[in-house]
Amino acid sequence: MNHSYTKPLAIAMWDFSWLERVWPGGGYENWELVLDELVERGYDAVRIDAFPQFVYFENLKNSWDLVPIWPQMMWGSPHRNVISDVSAQLIRFMGLCKARGLKVALSAWFRQDTEDTRMKIDTPEVFAEMWRKTLDVVHEAGLADILLYVDLCNEYPAFAPFIKSSVTVEMVSRRSETGVRWMRDSLASLRRHYPDLDYTFSISTEFDTLHEEDFSFLDFLEPHIWMDRYGDFTLRLGYDAMIANDIDKMSAAPALYAEHREHWLACIDKGIEHIRDISVKANKPLITTECWAITNYKDGPMMEWDWIKDACEHGVTRALATQRWIALSTSNFCSPQFPGMWRDKEWHLKLTDLIHSGQLPEL
Repeated sequence: MNHSYTKPLAIAMWDFSWLERVWPGGGYENWELVLDELVERGYDAVRIDAFPQFVYFENLKNSWDLVPIWPQMMWGSPHRNVISDVSAQLIRFMGLCKARGLKVALSAWFRQDTEDTRMKIDTPEVFAEMWRKTLDVVHEAGLADILLYVDLCNEYPAFAPFIKSSVTVEMVSRRSETGVRWMRDSLASLRRHYPDLDYTFSISTEFDTLHEEDFSFLDFLEPHIWMDRYGDFTLRLGYDAMIANDIDKMSAAPALYAEHREHWLACIDKGIEHIRDISVKANKPLITTECWAITNYKDGPMMEWDWIKDACEHGVTRALATQRWIALSTSNFCSPQFPGMWRDKEWHLKLTDLIHSGQLPEL
């Protein structure tokens, strides 16, 4: 990698919410305040959606009517929401990060707007050009020095519906000829323009075949590791993230966790050990921004946070013990739209201090 680190970094994942959840009570209505709070909690960096598809097509229009992706969850807006001036907003947000000594990692969830603009990204060349224009905007604003890395597609290819197989309309796999071509060709193009940046495509699928993948063209691996990825926690609860109000079933989660705590912690261990082995085999360091307990949760009646904090502290401790991570997050919920988790400043400081005490991998 192109960065020099002296210790692992604590990184928070703020996805697309930083720009969408700006209404009163949304959590991000005051960027200065929440970034100050991020620093106060010991974080070094934040990962956000750069909305590169909207930056790229700003010559066509300036505002975008977004379609809710998970109305029952706290990611983004639960209702239709218009965002505008994306380039200017990105630069303002990153400028506030720079003023506070925070690094920024750029990613893309390719949020759907009512015109489905993302589907205009029809070749790896357009994909690379879209990111090049976005990075041009960042460089021209004098903010290149705070770029931690670029994740060209969050959880590739799950959030890239514009990438289809040449022989089927189904989503491609990472290992397929098409899946690899989009990664390899776009990275090669970007490196010609910005060779000093670190690039990846983050991972949350095809874990059972990771050992077969060629990661040689990535600078590091960004796997998302949850207890439930390596166990059946939500299955036992009967929870389905795509069903409205099914989150109510999560009220039974604290009891299920407490009853079988050692089993669930062993699931986290299994995931960390698996990814450690992949990292060693590929000779690539690790960064993880989504992690440890479960993917979806939110504040509400009987929705306790202590069990999630317990599982996440275990995950951070075990991940650091492998000495394969150069940056990692404390949980999936280290962001202000989860007030029950966010308000516990001492817990965040405990975990970020733990991260900073870790050892970097020897590569």
